[in-house]
Amino acid sequence: MSKICIIAWVHGRVQGVGFRYSTQHEAQRLGLTGYAKNLDDGSVEVVACGEAELVEKLLKWLKDGGPRSARVDRVLSEPHRPGAELKGFNIRY
Repeated sequence: MSKICIIAWVHGRVQGVGFRYSTQHEAQRLGLTGYAKNLDDGSVEVVACGEAELVEKLLKWLKDGGPRSARVDRVLSEPHRPGAELKGFNIRY
């Protein structure tokens, strides 16, 4: 298995609905590292690193709409190389 990192931008009704916390829970369940962060444009940025298959599962979860309280309109993602090693999966402010 190979380790990968992705960065994704999730657009829709994803702020003020517990999206970052639900994403953190799902990522931790999958054993991923990274973070979820609200952006000024109303989207959420997600960085996820781990086994490729597990990162893909999180990406699918995001594209499928994340938590029930959210409405995901689109998810854009690309490979990512974080500047430093990420520990755990955090919520950034």
